[in-house]
Amino acid sequence: MKADLRVFVDSDVVISSLISSSGAAFLLLNQSKRHKLLVSNISVKEMRIVVLRMRLGISKLDELLEERLIIIKLKQKAVEFRKTYGNYVTDVNDAHIVAGAVIAKAKFLITYNVRHY
Repeated sequence: MKADLRVFVDSDVVISSLISSSGAAFLLLNQSKRHKLLVSNISVKEMRIVVLRMRLGISKLDELLEERLIIIKLKQKAVEFRKTYGNYVTDVNDAHIVAGAVIAKAKFLITYNVRHY
């Protein structure tokens, strides 16, 4: 089956998949090969900070990034997306997530922060 459905994944879903191997996030990121799973370079920076803070093992994150996730390079800084995408989120610090999904031409955005969007 062709893997052409583009899905942008929020960093909270990636972190959740690293914490638990039995949840929906783990299944989505590790067992579904039918979708192109996308994250932004800004999200990767956020994930690295969280992984180090929570002592989850940076190698697990690096392996997931290498094998399953496509990193979309956003040329602007996170704060620069607030003006354009700030109206689509309740927390302007998440504007770069919407920007990443739009720029990546994702059909879906997967997040656990449903109140933020």
